[in-house]
Amino acid sequence: MHMHPFTPMSPILTEQLPSGGEWIYQLKWDGFRILAWVDNGKVELYSKKMLPKNRNYPDLVEVLSKLPGTFLIDGEAVILDGHTGQPSFQLMQQRDKLTDASLIRRSVARHPVQYILFDLLRIGDEDLRNRSYTERRRQLELLADGWKPPLHLAEQFEDVDGLWSWVTQHGWEGIVAKRCSSRYKEGKEHKDWFKRKTILHFDVAIAGIIWKEGRISSLVMQKQGRYFGRVSSGLNERVKLRLRELPAGAGVEAYFPVLPEGLRNAEIHWLDEPLEGRVTGREITELGLLRHPKVIDLGGIPL
Repeated sequence: MHMHPFTPMSPILTEQLPSGGEWIYQLKWDGFRILAWVDNGKVELYSKKMLPKNRNYPDLVEVLSKLPGTFLIDGEAVILDGHTGQPSFQLMQQRDKLTDASLIRRSVARHPVQYILFDLLRIGDEDLRNRSYTERRRQLELLADGWKPPLHLAEQFEDVDGLWSWVTQHGWEGIVAKRCSSRYKEGKEHKDWFKRKTILHFDVAIAGIIWKEGRISSLVMQKQGRYFGRVSSGLNERVKLRLRELPAGAGVEAYFPVLPEGLRNAEIHWLDEPLEGRVTGREITELGLLRHPKVIDLGGIPL
């Protein structure tokens, strides 16, 4: 018996989460969505786009293959940063891209994957997707009773304000809200799951302008003398016209002792004077780069 491909249910991004007794809340784990089809020792892992993932996560396959029964689980695969204890999206990206078996084994030993379980879609011959979330959760709790790491049941919370305060204070990705009565629907064709993400703000220096095929593509960010990544989101054509007027005859040495790795082969016009900017982003990677940056202020240039 095999799993038939489908589009996993996804939460809808919002700035204000719903509240009330009909909702429960979970941490948003910053990893890769993984669906696990387990059939009496046989395991099939799939990505959100239904790509096979057994090769990438042999550690999860090994653990799941030892579990009895037939079931389909929806969850998030994460790697926890050894220093912060938080999920590292960068480490997950590195693992997911590996294809060489020896490199994957090395990654398994160095950065083991944890599997956060948050939904049960099928057990035995019974499809649970038309059941309420509360019922699916109850069945998942019964199924996972006694399971040990790297399998973890996603915690649930009722106090959305308290959870949001904790998330922002500790720098986690955000919160997912789920309607207790919700059925499992494919994609985002629903009003039952929502997510709210935290946003970080940073003051940066814009050191250079990156051109591509004769057009302004993005900006080079510098923070405290270090390369902070590229940013293009938030730039419109009016802003780009203003950026064209800025004197840009400096060399890379005005900003960096050597050209940062992420700027190799790019056409960069280094500004004579850095431009003060303010950006938002999701998090700072282990390489010191800002994820999902967006310009919200640019040295007085109206955005």
